[in-house]
Amino acid sequence: MAEHKPGTMNITTQERTFAGFIRLMTWGAIITILVLIFLALANA
Repeated sequence: MAEHKPGTMNITTQERTFAGFIRLMTWGAIITILVLIFLALANA
């Protein structure tokens, strides 16, 4: 088994996945806030 050297692994796939996850969570939070504002205004 070869010796592992820190910092040599290709992590581009993990970086893209993480960026997509953050983008999804951001849009999810924005949509949730907008829905809550709409519900508050519609009920007023």
